[in-house]
Amino acid sequence: MNKFIIYVVAFLFFSFSYANQEKSLQEKEDITATIEQLLSDAEESINSADFETALGQLNTALELSRSINHQRLTALSSNIMAQLYYVRHEYDKAATELQRAISIQRSIQDKEGLAYSYVNYGKIFTQKEVHDRASEYFTIAQDLYLHLDDTEGLGIVDLNRGVLELHVSQKPETALSSFNAAAIKLEGTDNPYEFTRLHYFMARAHQSMENYGLALKEAGKSLELAEDHDFKSMILYSHGLVSNILEQTGNYQEALAHVRLSNKLRDSLYDLSVKAIVTDANARAGVDALKSTMDEYIIKNKEQERTLKVNKLTTILSVALITILSLLTLSLYKNNNLRARANDLLQKKNSELIKAKENAEKASLAKAQFLSTITHELRTPLYAVTGLTHLLLEESPTENQKEHLNSLKFSGEYLLSLINNILDLNKLEAKKVEMLESSFNLQKRISDVLVALKNSAEDKLTKMHLEFDNDIPQKLKGDPLKISQILINLIGNSIKFTENGDIWVRVKKLNQTGSRVMLRFEIEDTGEGISKEKQKAIFENFTQGSLQINRKFGGTGLGLSIVKNLLTLMGSEIHLESDLGEGSLFYFDLKFEALEAAREGSQSTNQEIPEPLSNEIMHNKRILVVEDNKINQMITRKILEKNKVICEVADNGTSAVEKAANEEFDLILMDIHMPGISGIEATKQIRNFNENIPIIALTAVTLDENLDEFYLNGFTDIIPKPYKTEEFFQKINKYLSQEKTPA
Repeated sequence: MNKFIIYVVAFLFFSFSYANQEKSLQEKEDITATIEQLLSDAEESINSADFETALGQLNTALELSRSINHQRLTALSSNIMAQLYYVRHEYDKAATELQRAISIQRSIQDKEGLAYSYVNYGKIFTQKEVHDRASEYFTIAQDLYLHLDDTEGLGIVDLNRGVLELHVSQKPETALSSFNAAAIKLEGTDNPYEFTRLHYFMARAHQSMENYGLALKEAGKSLELAEDHDFKSMILYSHGLVSNILEQTGNYQEALAHVRLSNKLRDSLYDLSVKAIVTDANARAGVDALKSTMDEYIIKNKEQERTLKVNKLTTILSVALITILSLLTLSLYKNNNLRARANDLLQKKNSELIKAKENAEKASLAKAQFLSTITHELRTPLYAVTGLTHLLLEESPTENQKEHLNSLKFSGEYLLSLINNILDLNKLEAKKVEMLESSFNLQKRISDVLVALKNSAEDKLTKMHLEFDNDIPQKLKGDPLKISQILINLIGNSIKFTENGDIWVRVKKLNQTGSRVMLRFEIEDTGEGISKEKQKAIFENFTQGSLQINRKFGGTGLGLSIVKNLLTLMGSEIHLESDLGEGSLFYFDLKFEALEAAREGSQSTNQEIPEPLSNEIMHNKRILVVEDNKINQMITRKILEKNKVICEVADNGTSAVEKAANEEFDLILMDIHMPGISGIEATKQIRNFNENIPIIALTAVTLDENLDEFYLNGFTDIIPKPYKTEEFFQKINKYLSQEKTPA
C-alpha cells in the first residue's frame, strides 16, 4: 500500500508541475521509468491476486502515459488492464481493453505489443471455448514472434496453444506435445508465472491420460513455484489439483488436507452446522447453570426438607428440564425442516432459471446462425441480379426495356438495403458491435460520405451543403466507422424524403476542456417533414412516418433505429425538430479527444463537396479478380472491361497467389470463401512478397464476421456483395488514384 501512495504522490507531482509547460527530455525519461515500474508492479499485484492495488497502479500508469503522449506505454497499460479483467473472469471488459491497445499498437507499428495482445485475445477465446478464433489469434502472434526472433514469446504461444487443446478440444496428447515445446523455448528465461502455469497444465494433461504419478509430480512443482512467488490464484488452483489427483489414487487423507488449505485460502468457511452446534451448546450451558443453582438451594435446605417437599421439588425440576429440552429439540427439528424445504425450493427455482437461461441462449444462437446463413445465401444471387441489371442498362435497351430494368434495379437495391439494415440491427442487438478508437480527420471523413451520396442526391435534384467549424481540431480520436454509418443513414434518409431541395450538414464545436472536445452534428433538409405524433415512433424498428410515405418513398424503417442504437452505444442520443411539410432537423452531440490543434480562424465555412473520381482512372489498369463462382466472375469482369480495365481472373486462392507473384497488377479484388485456401490465407501469402498492392475483399459478409480481422490480415478495404455500382467504382478509383499519386 505504501508503494501505491508513493506512485499517487509521484503522479500528482508530475501532473501539477508540468500541466502547462513542455516537459524536458530528462523529466520525460523520469516519468517513463516511473510508468514502467508501475506496470511491472501491477503485473506482480495481479499474480498475487491483489486486484485493488493493481487497479490503482494501472490507472496511475495510464494517466502518466497520456500526460507525456507515450503511445506504446498507453497501449501496454490497457493490455495489462485486460490481464486484470481476464484473471477476474470479466472477459468482455478484457476484450474492450485489448481493442484499445491493438488500435494504438497498429498505428505505431508496435509488433511486440501486438503479439502480446493477440496472445491475450486467444486466451479469452479459449475460456469462451471458441477453438477456431483462439487458434487464429495464436497463429498471428506466432508469426509476429517469429519475425521478431522472440523465443520466449514463441514458448508462451506454445503453452497457450496447449491449454486450448486440453481445455477445448480435449486432446491431452496433443496438448502435452505443445507443453514440451514450450518448456524447451522457455528454458533459461526468467518468467516464473508462465513456468507455474506450464507445470500446472502439464499436470492436468497427465491426469487426463491417467498418468497419476507424473501428474502429481508436475502439480507439486506448480505449487512450489506458486508459493515461492506468492501467486495466490495459482496456489489455490494447485492445491485443488493435487487434492483431486490424490483422491483419484485413493489417498483420501492427504487429499482432504489439500482441500482444507484451498478452502482456507478462499476464506469461505460458513457452515450452518457449526452454528447449530454453538446454539445447542449455549442451551445446554443454561440448563446446567439452572441445575447447579437448584442443587445449591437443596443442599442449604437439606436438613429442613428431607421429606416429601424435596421429592416434590426434584419432580418439578425434572419436569422443567424435560420440557426445556423437548422445546429445544422441537425448535431445532422445525428449523431444520423449514431450512430443508427452503433449500429444495431454491434449488428447484435455480434449476428452472438455469434451464430458461440455456433455452434463451440456444434460441439467440439459433437466430444468429439463421441470420448469418440466410443473409449470405441471399447476397450471392442478389449480386447476380444487380450486376446483370447494371450491364443490361448500359447496352442501349429500348425505352420499354429500360423501364423494366429500372424497376428491377430499384427492387434489387431495396432488397439489398433491407438485408444490410437487418444485419446491422441484429449485430447491435447481439452486442457484437464494439467501439474501436483511432485517430482520424473528421472533415475528410464527412467529405467522403458526401461524395458517396452525391449521385443519389443529384438523382433527386437535391443539393448538399457542408458547414464545418474551423475551430474543430484537425485530428480527433474516436470511432470513424460508426460516425460514417450514422451520417450515411441520416443523410440517406434526408435524400430519400427531399426532392428538388437542399440538405445541410453542419458540425459545430460546443466546448473544449483540456483535450476533450464536444461537437454537435446537424442534418437539416427541406423535405416532407414528420408530424409531432410520429416523431418518437420513427426511431423504432420497421416504423415510418405514415403508410402514404411508405408507399411513396419505400424503405424498411430500420435506418433511424440503427442510428439510435449506435448513438446509445457511444453515450449520446438523437434529437429531432420537424413539422409536416416543412423539412426536418436531426442533431446529436459527441465527445472526442483532440490530438492536434484546430486551423487558424474560428468561423464555420461552407465547404465544397468534392466531385466523385472519374472512371477514367481505371483505363488500362490491370486488375486481378479472384472468384470461384463463374457467374460472379463474368459479371465483375464485364463491369470492369466496360471501363477499359485489363482484367485477369483466378478461380481459387492458390492460382491468385501464383498470378500475383508472376504478373504485375494495379489492384486485386479477392473473394473470401473459396475451395482450397481461403481469400484471407491467399492475402497473407501475397503480403509476404508484395506489401503495397491494394487488395480489396469482395465478399458477402455475415453476422459472425469481424470486419476488423480483414484489416489485420492484410486487406486494404472491403466491398460487401452485392454492391451499388457507384460505390464499387468509388472505392476502386480511390485506391487506383492513391497508387498513381507519388509518395
